[in-house]
Amino acid sequence: VIFEFIKTFFGMTLNLIISFSPFSNVSLQCFMNSILQCLSNTHDLRDYCLRNTHRTDLNNNSRAKAALMEEFAKLTQTLWTSASSEAISPSDFKMQIQKYAPRFVGYNQQDAQEFLRFLLDGLHNEVNRVTVKPRSLMEDFEHLSDDEKGKRMWNKYLESEDSKVVDLFVGQLKSTLTCSECGFCSTVFDPFWDLSLPIAKTSGEVSLIDCLRLFTKEDVLDGNERPTCHRCKTRRKCTKKFTIQKFPKILVLHLKRFSECRVRTSKLSTFVNFPLKELDLREFASDNSVNAVYNLYAVSNHTGTSLGGHYTAYCRNPCTGEWYTYNDSRVSPMSSSQVRSSDAYVLFYESVSTFFFLHHESSKEDDSNITAERVTTNIFLFSDQQSLFFLLWKVIEVVSCIISLQLEQIGK
Repeated sequence: VIFEFIKTFFGMTLNLIISFSPFSNVSLQCFMNSILQCLSNTHDLRDYCLRNTHRTDLNNNSRAKAALMEEFAKLTQTLWTSASSEAISPSDFKMQIQKYAPRFVGYNQQDAQEFLRFLLDGLHNEVNRVTVKPRSLMEDFEHLSDDEKGKRMWNKYLESEDSKVVDLFVGQLKSTLTCSECGFCSTVFDPFWDLSLPIAKTSGEVSLIDCLRLFTKEDVLDGNERPTCHRCKTRRKCTKKFTIQKFPKILVLHLKRFSECRVRTSKLSTFVNFPLKELDLREFASDNSVNAVYNLYAVSNHTGTSLGGHYTAYCRNPCTGEWYTYNDSRVSPMSSSQVRSSDAYVLFYESVSTFFFLHHESSKEDDSNITAERVTTNIFLFSDQQSLFFLLWKVIEVVSCIISLQLEQIGK
């Protein structure tokens, strides 16, 4: 038992030290590279692939139709276990994403956020726990409270769409429509995979909270936009407002830098100031009592103009907490003070409660492995500036601690 425990520890330590492999830009465009690095540093999704847990869900579906998930998992495993620092050529993965979404065939530059949506949708479909989707039946939820209605709509969604990808990335929006004539309020609940936030046009900087307030502000629907009031039974001037009913574990925020004009697409280079830690979103919740605090762990950046540009990624390593920049086939450490820039395009946030859940709740499955993982996070990333002696000393120190913990468990 002790041997297996130490073997697990050394395996995890090895992954921690050498898990910074870049992609080759020969076979992968930069918009794909950027998003894949952000996803590979998504703690729970990474572990889903590293532990081959995805294969349990694949068994519920046709293996022949699950090639994209399998190639994505292989790619993630290669990134975190390869002993080589040379760039990885993910040609098999690219072939599968092109089969799923032919729009990505070729080498043209495309939008990173659109690629993310297609990729997550493809992965979800292949590991969907629902193999036979139920017939869609119209149900009347209008007599229920908003909270109960939201729960019913969420459960109805899960009857057809239920996967590890949904567990992580999908939340629920509440849309409230109020008739200006009779005051009747109707609510609609919809799932969301990310939130596309408008950026206020200004010469100065704006905050991420400003963008969220702009997204959730009350809009007036009038003229041709007037909806039909359920009580008046005719089209009325109404107000519409969004709130977040259910917060996802992983919150993806897309900054709408590109806008379609009559002649061409333009890009906003406004600096959006976003927090790296403790992004508190309770003011945007349908229920202010919910826990809605997030920490940033990845950013997909776009430099250049709407006519041409380049994508990079900034990612916080889930084991060490250190930040790295991924630029095609190059990976280098960076300071957290460099993460904010006017190039930020897609932000990846992890729920603070999710972080603690990942590191504590999973101990129910295997206390010894989780203990190893907790202790592993104390190992520093080996670099030229850190002596090999110091690293080995830390390894010996941690192994001694692990053996003591294991002997205590055996004694019990």
